[in-house]
Amino acid sequence: MTSPRRALILIDVQQQYFGGPLEIQYPPHQESLPMISKAVDAATAAGIPIVAIQHSAGEGAPVFAPGTPEFELHPEIERRKTGSWHSIIKDYGSVYAGTDLAAWLRQHDVDTVTLVGYMTNNCVLASAVEAEFLGFTTEVLSDATGAINLANDAGFADAKTVHTTLLTLLNSNWAAVADTDTWTRALDSRQALTRSDLGSSAVAGSRLLPQA
Repeated sequence: MTSPRRALILIDVQQQYFGGPLEIQYPPHQESLPMISKAVDAATAAGIPIVAIQHSAGEGAPVFAPGTPEFELHPEIERRKTGSWHSIIKDYGSVYAGTDLAAWLRQHDVDTVTLVGYMTNNCVLASAVEAEFLGFTTEVLSDATGAINLANDAGFADAKTVHTTLLTLLNSNWAAVADTDTWTRALDSRQALTRSDLGSSAVAGSRLLPQA
């Protein structure tokens, strides 16, 4: 098995997610941001490419408006940024939609993308799913991502339920899910992360059903 050729993708680690209605709730950003920073430091030490992505809703938008403080990267990320990072502004949930990311990854001979940042229930999910079609292997760091509480006409789900459910879903088909320490060890050893699959997840899930 060949070693993964990784890139670390920082999804929307913007000030918008650190206060107000979009504030990350689970894992709380006070816990996930240090893990994102740890992943950045590990990637930098290993010499793997890093991409910093910011979401834009357009000038004058109520959220993610360019030129506002909320649009900017969190200072912990900004101070680590170097000229070698690739910067992208996106307009859609997926990091690939309408951007040059896929072409840039191929240009840099990347076959495996590691996703960190926000939110699990939006851009992380959309990006992991689209990567299947594009041919990239995806990794998601469970403690370096985060979700919010959601409520609408379809129901309510607290942030912990949203986060853990979606990571279980992703690990069943679209991504290898691990915590940052496990990923760092895999990075050091140049090994792929282990992942599940839909069949195995279904069998394991059926065994956990309550007995009648």
